[in-house]
Amino acid sequence: MPELPYILVADERGNIKEDKTLRVVGRELNKIKILNKEDFILLPEGSDFFFLPGRIPVGLNTNTNKVELSKRGYAVAAFVAPAHTHTSLAAFVKKNDAPVLPLFAYTAIGWLKGKFYTTAVRIDPDIRQDFSQFNQSKVIAGTKQFQKRYPANRLVKHLVHCATVYFCPAARNYFLNRWEAPLPTSPTCNSRCRGCISYQPKDSGFCSTQNRISFVPTPEEIAEIAIDHLNTASNPVVSFGQGCEGEPLLVGDVIAEAIKLIRQRTKAGIININTNGSKADKIDKLIENGLDSARISMNSFRKDYYNWYYSPINYEFKDVIESIKLLRKSGKWVSINYFVHPGHTNHPEEISALKSAIENLNFNMIQWRNFNIDPDFIGEELNINEFSNEISIRILIDNIKREYPKMYHGYFNPYRQIIEKYL
Repeated sequence: MPELPYILVADERGNIKEDKTLRVVGRELNKIKILNKEDFILLPEGSDFFFLPGRIPVGLNTNTNKVELSKRGYAVAAFVAPAHTHTSLAAFVKKNDAPVLPLFAYTAIGWLKGKFYTTAVRIDPDIRQDFSQFNQSKVIAGTKQFQKRYPANRLVKHLVHCATVYFCPAARNYFLNRWEAPLPTSPTCNSRCRGCISYQPKDSGFCSTQNRISFVPTPEEIAEIAIDHLNTASNPVVSFGQGCEGEPLLVGDVIAEAIKLIRQRTKAGIININTNGSKADKIDKLIENGLDSARISMNSFRKDYYNWYYSPINYEFKDVIESIKLLRKSGKWVSINYFVHPGHTNHPEEISALKSAIENLNFNMIQWRNFNIDPDFIGEELNINEFSNEISIRILIDNIKREYPKMYHGYFNPYRQIIEKYL
């Protein structure tokens, strides 16, 4: 790519075209950032486009070398495909009457010589959620086969909805009998995350993008499908804690019994839990019964910023840290589900807190996940001080890889081969 891409603009009906008067610039919180060609990759297959009503696109006029507002339409952003971490936000100025944006990540995107470009890095080579891997007709055939095999299993019926209505990649992979399968269990949560995709109070300004599971499956229902998946799927992982549920530790006793039943029947694969890590006593019981790995979600290793996002109920930031320590003391794999937001994640104080956590907690992996939230909302709420000499997200990831060579980096919960190699 010899030059920077042109910005994209949209009309009120969502029709997208390029604006050849301006080149793409990035955004970090409320700060505009001039980009280099090294910041761009071809837009990955399976990415989505968003047009952003009430938001004026911003770009670089290369004739004047000044940042200007476009006069040709609304801003456009990319929602990059799984396995990719965004490095710059879409640049725009919000009008006063602009609506709050839904809970997605809004990445810079442009057009040059017949191709779309975006600002991201492929953080994980794993193809398990690549667009090319899914044939929905085969998924639907799998749902019919599994429902026939488990006619009374409510969890299977729930996952059918996830695979055919929400097009959840994990649920679709389950019905294709491969890789990581989801085991949602908990209808309730002890966090009130600002960006929760399964529950939002009426006054939050956001809407949830999917509904939570409405029941707690029995240990037998969970074990029935997990045992089969672990014994027959390629590179099998089963994971508690999904986007269609609350906090799985709140039904920790059910999960513990399910894990016990699973491990009585098979030692294959990885049993994982995606969790906020709020209850170390429940995690201890899961470890005792055969849990292999845990992914702890974290927007920040600074307590105040953690509390701002999670609004914890009946637990504290220190409880999460205690859970990480317990898992590592027990020799279990710990991934940090780290929410990346340009301008926040690469703030010097945030970088310092991350490095301190790596050194003190000795977790095994960072999953560099995109923070799904309106950029103006987080910028206004966090009130982060301006900083200079900033490191880009791309360079931050490279630096962490270099400084901590034993740390594994990716996007997905790892298979047994990776855990055995890096643990």
